[in-house]
Amino acid sequence: MRRALEAARRGWGATHPNPMVGAVIVENGRVVADGFHARAGEPHAEIMALKNLGRAPAPGATLYVTLEPCSTTGRTPPCTEAIMRAGIKRVVVGATDPNPQHAGRGLAILRKAGVEVVEGVLAVECADLNFIFNHWITQKTPLIAGKIATTLDGRVATRAGQSKWITGTAARRDAMRWRRLFPAIGVGAGTVLADDPQLTSRIGKNVWCPMRLVFDRTLRTVTKKLPRVYTDEYRKDTAVLCGSRPDRQRERQLTRQGVIVFPVSSKEDSWVKGLREFCESAKLPGVLIEGGPTLLSAFLAAGELDYLFAYRAPKFFADESAIPALSGAVGERMNDAYSLADVRHAVLGDDQLLRGRVVYPDGEGE
Repeated sequence: MRRALEAARRGWGATHPNPMVGAVIVENGRVVADGFHARAGEPHAEIMALKNLGRAPAPGATLYVTLEPCSTTGRTPPCTEAIMRAGIKRVVVGATDPNPQHAGRGLAILRKAGVEVVEGVLAVECADLNFIFNHWITQKTPLIAGKIATTLDGRVATRAGQSKWITGTAARRDAMRWRRLFPAIGVGAGTVLADDPQLTSRIGKNVWCPMRLVFDRTLRTVTKKLPRVYTDEYRKDTAVLCGSRPDRQRERQLTRQGVIVFPVSSKEDSWVKGLREFCESAKLPGVLIEGGPTLLSAFLAAGELDYLFAYRAPKFFADESAIPALSGAVGERMNDAYSLADVRHAVLGDDQLLRGRVVYPDGEGE
């Protein structure tokens, strides 16, 4: 199953809105073929593993797959039919289909056909692989994730605004990997004006550009010298979410560049929620918000932050005027605290990454 997970990750960030899936065929205790789902509309992992085998599986062969085989016809035929047609009599599954309408259906079909099915092997790892897809399918809304990089005392910059670099090379490299997973990245106007970021994923010589979103109510980022996100080769993959009555001259300047201008309600909470409207219209199942603390705090206050990546470095300022990662809430009891669920940890050089699903306070008890 770990080999199947490795295969699945070859589709990292390329399968949206589909999940990443890997499959491995084992004969006599030896891996003889593997496959992965490369992108939506192309063959699923099970089909690719059978194709890569190039022959009929040997009697007694086992198929390992990270996600329950599909049992309905979409862009491609059901994988359950292909498995049965190939004569495979044992299938080992990691995670079940998160879609309540399909969950367990593929497994039941295989069992009814006489196939031995083992489920739940490395289920947590297999489900975590597709946390964006799982949210999209079960909640029917895009997953909004945030990223912070803090000191031990929870600060993202000095009182003067210096933030480069809190974390080390390994953590920043890891952040690029997560950028590659998400179909969209968002930042606030202040970040664009202060840092002029590229907002691309740069891993070695490979550069990949997700949909880039800029939150700019008044289009103040449309300056005399335009930021690079409005002028580079990826500018047509950039959208600006602004107030309902944007400056027409600045709006025309952006549209001439090929940048998308997406006006939303002028109210602060509706403006933040407008991100979901844009994602749904653009069929984006998730977005990673890398904006500053003001933007992330606004998402949190509006109840619109679903997931958090929290990098932490072994540094601290011990300065109450240094800039905190998140602010705005008033908590007098422990039950007023936000928390993370389905938590995953990683050590990156001297730094740490803690990530998980955001759980909002219940406001009850002590």
